[in-house]
Amino acid sequence: MANITSPHAVRADLVPQPTTPRAFNCRCGRPIFFRNSECLGCGAALGYEAARQRLLPLETAGNAAASAPSNTAAGSTVAELPSASSRVPLWREAGAAESAPRYRRCSNLDTAAGCNWLVAEFDPHAGTLALCRCCRLTRTLPDLSVSQNALWWNRIELAKRRLVSSLIGLQLPVQSKMGEDLARGFVFDLLRAAPGGPPVVTGHDDGVITIDVEEADDATREHRRSHLGEPYRTLLGHLRHETGHYYWQRLVKEGGLLEPWRSLFGDERLDYLAALQQHYVSGPPGNWGEYFVSAYASCHPWEDWAETWAHYLHMVDTLDTARSFGLDGEHVELHYERFSAETVADPLQHPDAAAAGDNFFFVLNSWMELTGVLNELSHSMGVHDFYPFVLSAPAVRKLRFVHRVVSAAAKP
Repeated sequence: MANITSPHAVRADLVPQPTTPRAFNCRCGRPIFFRNSECLGCGAALGYEAARQRLLPLETAGNAAASAPSNTAAGSTVAELPSASSRVPLWREAGAAESAPRYRRCSNLDTAAGCNWLVAEFDPHAGTLALCRCCRLTRTLPDLSVSQNALWWNRIELAKRRLVSSLIGLQLPVQSKMGEDLARGFVFDLLRAAPGGPPVVTGHDDGVITIDVEEADDATREHRRSHLGEPYRTLLGHLRHETGHYYWQRLVKEGGLLEPWRSLFGDERLDYLAALQQHYVSGPPGNWGEYFVSAYASCHPWEDWAETWAHYLHMVDTLDTARSFGLDGEHVELHYERFSAETVADPLQHPDAAAAGDNFFFVLNSWMELTGVLNELSHSMGVHDFYPFVLSAPAVRKLRFVHRVVSAAAKP
């Protein structure tokens, strides 16, 4: 029998490796996962090394003297984080030479946050409490003595670690406004409204991202999702969306890209508050799906960008996870009409001049074919579509712009 080859088959050695790997193995050979702090097979301590993008099995490597604790260190203006002890255990990758790098475990390992990230032995930004790159992005915590706040903090930090590891993998600038880059860094304030007080408004302002911790309550988030008609409302989606506002300021506005950005997304000088009010009173235009990735994206150019940015991060991280476990959209038996620069060209603008080596359409087509199968799997389980979106040509052009901004900003 002759071999049957998919018309879209791609040689395995040409399929990109994950930008941010998600599949790991312990020293005992068993699979371990991104959020694990201990191997369930052999009991080995595990730690995520963000710079190497690896979850490492660990072995002890001595101790280091700790500085005196400071309650003003990065982490909380509402609730204190753990104090440093007089001697801090050091760790190295299991089986590595004695000269291999040594690490501390993030101090939030033993808090409700349950952080499994590592801190380089001589990290100058870790502070006296030895916080990892992700945890020192959290500036303010809710009062952890209040019921549910610790659980909600845990859920937010789980999502934030996923986000930050992806941002690091994409080589985007990731610095805290506290101690790393006061002028251009970013931080998260995790707030809960006081009883009878005004609600917390999730949003971004000059590098400060405010998150309403009640979004970590499943029932509350589901009610808001249904009330606002947002089919994909998750903690991770919120975090990705709000970092989109931060990176717009950092990479688009400060990066000299406003004019090409406006040609796709519109003029951000449109009255923002009036646009939001109009959206919530009248809803999105009936044809929003022809131009935007979501209904909310239609309310203002800033929100269009943030929704498109979040959508791009959804795509690349999910593809990274699939590829980490041996799945890839280019190898599934489901084939769509493929996107290309020609199929999404805007006849009213100049022809699209792709940058050399631009692999955006490979990423996009892999994504469409993978999500087609994942939607069918969702139907088999009787749940909503894994990917409840249909991308229009204008939305794809915006996604490609995000891809180029990310690629240009990546550190060498």
